[in-house]
Amino acid sequence: MVEFKIAQDLIAQENDKRARALKEDFDALGASLARRGIDIEAITRKVEEFFVAVPSWGVGTGGTRFARFPGTGEPRGIFDKLDDCSVIHQLTRATPTVSLHIPWDKTDVQDLKAKGDALGLGFDAMNSNTFSDAPGQAHSYKYGSLSHTDAATRAQAVEHNLECIEIGKAIGSKALTVWVGDGSNFPGQSNFTKAFERYLASMAEIYKALPDDWKLFSEHKMYEPAFYSTIVQDWGTNYLIAETLGPKAQCLVDLGHHAPNTNIEMIVARLIQFGKLGGFHFNDSKYGDDDLDAGAIEPYRLFLVFNELVDAESRAQGFHPAHMIDQSHNVTDPIESLINSANEIRRAYAQALLVDRTALAGYQDDNDALMATETLKRAYRADVEPILAEARRRAGGAIDPVAAYRASSYRRKVAAERPASAAGGGGII
Repeated sequence: MVEFKIAQDLIAQENDKRARALKEDFDALGASLARRGIDIEAITRKVEEFFVAVPSWGVGTGGTRFARFPGTGEPRGIFDKLDDCSVIHQLTRATPTVSLHIPWDKTDVQDLKAKGDALGLGFDAMNSNTFSDAPGQAHSYKYGSLSHTDAATRAQAVEHNLECIEIGKAIGSKALTVWVGDGSNFPGQSNFTKAFERYLASMAEIYKALPDDWKLFSEHKMYEPAFYSTIVQDWGTNYLIAETLGPKAQCLVDLGHHAPNTNIEMIVARLIQFGKLGGFHFNDSKYGDDDLDAGAIEPYRLFLVFNELVDAESRAQGFHPAHMIDQSHNVTDPIESLINSANEIRRAYAQALLVDRTALAGYQDDNDALMATETLKRAYRADVEPILAEARRRAGGAIDPVAAYRASSYRRKVAAERPASAAGGGGII
């Protein structure tokens, strides 16, 4: 029996208010799509089966390098975080797994597994942290971790990743994501070649410890916290890492880890083509690694990324990249932002499913640039909200999840139970 944090009766009452309008909108959209030869039921089933993981750290209030303003009812630890994550899934029916970050979420693995089971949640990729120092660790990562000049520091970082694998095995995870802040802030500070050699050797040790059914995701980022050079600075370097390590190693694409105006959808296509696309960290960006809500700034780009994913899905069996949200919520209720992001990600997927791929291929072969781009835009302009809402309703979620969440007063209830946070310093978490 799943432990629901919001009464199912309340969700049913909220849905009753909107059921008639949804049916009318869904039937009207179905008729419109049918004229184009598209079966709305087939699209709805695919959307209902599309899931994205939520990050445990995402349900807390984020911050910037300058300040963090604590939110109301912030989670006190991993068990509160899982409660909040369960609310997101209960309302959206789109986020059945949680991605953990160690050592932030470190606790007894049996208790962790039992809590997830009670809430009906599974565990997605594990995330290691060697970009900041944990209390009591012997060696600092101030000047790097897996690429550090000191062998003892590298060994410590490797051991931490091995610990993450062991925790993940105990709770049912099947992947490890490794992002490091290693790099340099001044020209001449680091030997580019030697640092990368040390990184590859450390990653090879981690790779050897992977279970046969696991994947290792390496994640690139062009800058921050190292601003002059970064060990894994772009998708090309990321590809070299995955290719060097072996078949279980793949590239993870964070949508905010690119220079402005980078053609991310083409990067996605390249990694798919050569079998090295492992998955995504979904967010949005205006200036840099802003970690904004998915689809908040560039929803069309999100759609174009999913256009490549659906194209690959239509051509290859067994194509299942990992999907996870990775955001920092500074001025919104994190639960509401994650609800909206899960819906926006599903929206982009639904729109990409509407692309007439036969027509698109024909226009591409004929070099008809105008009609090719119009074919994409026609799918993007479609209002697929009735499909998203119906998929949620059929799975037991909320037609309007944010409205149901607010009606539940969940935030007010947990604020009464959780002490107010006084952690108002700088930092992203």
